Amino acid sequence: MVHTLRAERVTTGTPRKVVLRVRFEGMDPLEPPYPRLLVDRYEPAFRFYETVLPTLAGCTLARGNPSSGYASWDAADGRTALALFTRSAMVSALGEDRVPRGGSLVIHVASREALDAAVSLCAQAGGTVVAGARDLPEWGPGLRAAHLHDPDGNLVELQTY
Repeated sequence: MVHTLRAERVTTGTPRKVVLRVRFEGMDPLEPPYPRLLVDRYEPAFRFYETVLPTLAGCTLARGNPSSGYASWDAADGRTALALFTRSAMVSALGEDRVPRGGSLVIHVASREALDAAVSLCAQAGGTVVAGARDLPEWGPGLRAAHLHDPDGNLVELQTY
């Protein structure tokens, strides 16, 4: 199959601005990117997200298990929402100096009460509360958030507006 690059000028917004939209004809649109956490402690991280994601975000385990070294959870629309991968496997592929540590994940919940319940669920699942639920108007009007570390030390932000 031959793919053709097509560019077009598009005028949008107020004030009016011209942008260049580029796409390959003959290719289906790509899915949006998703976060993949590279973890050193895979099994506890797997168990944490297997407990937290279905309850807080409606995600289902699509691939992997507690000992597989790779797992992913899908959103209700079938798209990947989060993947876990052992950092050691990536280091084997790229080398120690090319593989960063950690990552972060934001989970939006419906209300202040749901935020408090989410913090409790995450702590019970092995997360460590870094900063409890608090208002952060400087980050966004009406934003309330809590921050935790998953069992591997990755930052998890629980938020509501």
